[in-house]
Amino acid sequence: MQATETKNEGLSREYTIVIAADEFENTVSSRLQELSKTMSMPGFRKGKVPVSLLRKKYGQSVMGEALDKAVNEGANKVLKDNDLRPALQPKVEITSFEEGKDLEFKIAVEVMPEIDLGDFSKIKVERLVAETDDGEIDKTLERMAEAYRTAEPIKRKRKSRSGDVAVIDFVGKVDGEEFDGGKAHGYELELGSGSFIPGFEDQLIGQNPGDDVLVNVKFPDDYGAENLAGKDAVFEVKLHELKEPQSAAIDDELAKKAGMDNLDALKTAIREQHNQGFDEITRQKAKRALLDALNDAYTFDLPQGLIDAEYQGIVDAYAKAKEAGQDVEDEDMSDEEREADFRSIAERRVKLGLLFAEVGRKNNIQVTQDDLTRAILNEAKRYPGQEQLVFQFYQKNPEHMQQLQGPVYEDKIVDFIMELADTKDKVVSVEQLIADDDDADDKPKKAAKKAPAKKAAAKKAEDGEEAAETAPAKKKAPAKKAAAKKED
Repeated sequence: MQATETKNEGLSREYTIVIAADEFENTVSSRLQELSKTMSMPGFRKGKVPVSLLRKKYGQSVMGEALDKAVNEGANKVLKDNDLRPALQPKVEITSFEEGKDLEFKIAVEVMPEIDLGDFSKIKVERLVAETDDGEIDKTLERMAEAYRTAEPIKRKRKSRSGDVAVIDFVGKVDGEEFDGGKAHGYELELGSGSFIPGFEDQLIGQNPGDDVLVNVKFPDDYGAENLAGKDAVFEVKLHELKEPQSAAIDDELAKKAGMDNLDALKTAIREQHNQGFDEITRQKAKRALLDALNDAYTFDLPQGLIDAEYQGIVDAYAKAKEAGQDVEDEDMSDEEREADFRSIAERRVKLGLLFAEVGRKNNIQVTQDDLTRAILNEAKRYPGQEQLVFQFYQKNPEHMQQLQGPVYEDKIVDFIMELADTKDKVVSVEQLIADDDDADDKPKKAAKKAPAKKAAAKKAEDGEEAAETAPAKKKAPAKKAAAKKED
């Protein structure tokens, strides 16, 4: 075999490979000899069929096998001999293939860039940290008291007002006919809550218990039930009673309803839960800051094939999001601006992915079974009382276990770099910590996000908050459900 380099520009390499006719013929003959040991034909015992007959019957098929073998072995030898690490599968073009003549083909490949990792201690990262204060705990307790509130009958005689809970019977009709879901007895409706279709609750305000009220409304055009959408309706409503919502007292009884022994235990649990959540936000924002710093600090050639594949993945996800009716918020972007935005994101992802892969390769960072088990345990903690079901799910679906490899690997790389980086904590308020970073330059400014395609060259580097980068754009508000009620 003879290999000649015909292109060496940046990360692009091209080679012309020639395999002599007699060398290729030896490959074909060897394969026919192997077949002769196991093949049988009429008039010949197994293993006794002449090679000449096999060549006549199976020659073309064997030549095809030999061609595949020669091309694969030739391409691999060129990569090995030249110490090349391909970023993508090499492209092969057969330029000459004729029986009795030399086999000639070309391979074109983009190689991985040389990355000088340098000194990570020069990377500066600011960690935003916040502690749960008593005010945050009080707000949570107030929300819990509201969630456990009761509605007590209003004893004094007065008309209904917004905020009251009205106990009602109702029957709805369209064109004089009742419809499914349009009837209820003893229903408790909080006036002003917006839980029923527009106009319904307003017409019950200012009424007295015992009143019969005709409520005239129109179902929204986008109502979930197509047979009611956009139609006028009349509801015959009987107002039986008015109740006044009362929040539960913030005391030991509230704590017991929440599964705690007393109020102090509940406050401690709330503080721990808040701090755990804040710690996760701190980590994700620090990770975002680290990736921003790495993106700014490193410059190296990027394989165009990887960028093109990443870009196409973003475009495909964007198209799917629009087709699904999701709000991609890009009305003010021109096609050129959108393409430039997506290209920028693709380049950033590829750069960070290659950088992370190089860090892992040079420092022998690998994902162990213990790492995956911890990841599943953390996932299970998100579903209190159903932890065992989560473990069983991953046991029965090993492909989902494999999907954990990428995020776990990425986290190990981030932890490794963060340990070496110049990291400083900055104490901020809770509001500052949880504020959204809408100006992150690695997201489409007003476009859909997507889960990046996996590349052979490198595991992707997306941060947890950059998982926002991987999620589709905002979903449309769900259609409204039930006849008088809004559909959630």
